[in-house]
Amino acid sequence: MIKVLINGINGRMGQEVLKSVNNSKDFEICCGVDKIESSSPFPIYNNINQIKEKPDVIIDFSIPEASINILKFAKENNIPIVIATTGFSDQELSIIDKYSKQIPIFRSGNMSYEINIMADIVAKLATQLKDSDIEIVETHHRNKVDSPSGTALILADSINKSLDNKLDYQYNRHEVKQIRPKNEIGIHSIRGGTEVGKHTVMFLGNNESFELTHTVTSRSIFADGSLKAARFLINQNSGLYSMKDLI
Repeated sequence: MIKVLINGINGRMGQEVLKSVNNSKDFEICCGVDKIESSSPFPIYNNINQIKEKPDVIIDFSIPEASINILKFAKENNIPIVIATTGFSDQELSIIDKYSKQIPIFRSGNMSYEINIMADIVAKLATQLKDSDIEIVETHHRNKVDSPSGTALILADSINKSLDNKLDYQYNRHEVKQIRPKNEIGIHSIRGGTEVGKHTVMFLGNNESFELTHTVTSRSIFADGSLKAARFLINQNSGLYSMKDLI
């Protein structure tokens, strides 16, 4: 059995990962970490210095600050870690990259297999629809803190890479009083209700348009994806891995 430490275990996604672990034949929960204390049949720590168990892998669904803290614990104890948290700063991303030289790290802004297939599809479409204006709209529940979503950036980065990184990202046209330039991707965030996640990529041409949408109805797909990533990661050498490696 693969022993798992879940960082952010009392959050929405942490609880989904716990359900997936409990339903799995390959994984078992070893302990959890969360700032919110709760009773459970296994230890839940709010201080990583108190952790006594030695997990085989860490799965992190938390916030950037908590992710960096558990990442340091992973590095010091030579434990592979799956990072599914989003909203990292450039400095935090550089820390992740630095630590990946010492331990296996799997990082993705979205653990869905299909959304990563979508990223490949829109990249190919972008090369075929070069005269189109490209816009991305992402919708999430009212409690999501970071904006734009990590998934929106995955889609934008995939498109931009296919076009030799010639496009700029525009997040706020309210402050821009000019005709839309060709060399940009508009990225828009909607927050409200209980929407788990919806992403639409629009290719807007003259007198016609093309849209591709991915909708999530259950967080369980992200939890199941994180277990697939964990199973893959424990057999890898140090390095920074993503869903492309898993696919």
